[in-house]
Amino acid sequence: MAEHTNDPAPGALPQEPPEGGRSPGVYGLLDVDGPSMAPTLSHGDRLLCRYGAVLRPGAIVVARHPLRQELLLVKRAAERRGDGWWLLSDNSLVEGDSRDFGVVPDELVLGRVLCRLRPRPAWLAPARWWSPLLRRAPYAVARRLGALPPPG
Repeated sequence: MAEHTNDPAPGALPQEPPEGGRSPGVYGLLDVDGPSMAPTLSHGDRLLCRYGAVLRPGAIVVARHPLRQELLLVKRAAERRGDGWWLLSDNSLVEGDSRDFGVVPDELVLGRVLCRLRPRPAWLAPARWWSPLLRRAPYAVARRLGALPPPG
């Protein structure tokens, strides 16, 4: 799960997702709330998200909870299913993903997490052409750069 940040800094990125859902090219900051994405993300991590970004399987995404749309989720897009995405937690012991609520419709998947800004900066969304190269790298390097999901 994610929560909105409340830091009112001049010139800061928007804290709320764009009205009406996906808006290409809009960026925002989110703080991770809870253990569902461990070990990739931890409680309190600050993330940079690009709303309206093109998604692909394996990406970490921000979505509205299908049953409680005021709640934002940070999950991994496991696969495309019909008109939506099957979203999973990296931590399989935690509930609150598509195993509980099913496919998340496209209009509720708002954007893609690009990177963790703090406490340990890490790029989480490599370009598509990087993925085959990173898959040849040691597993820990490829996962840290967002090319591979953690073992599950």
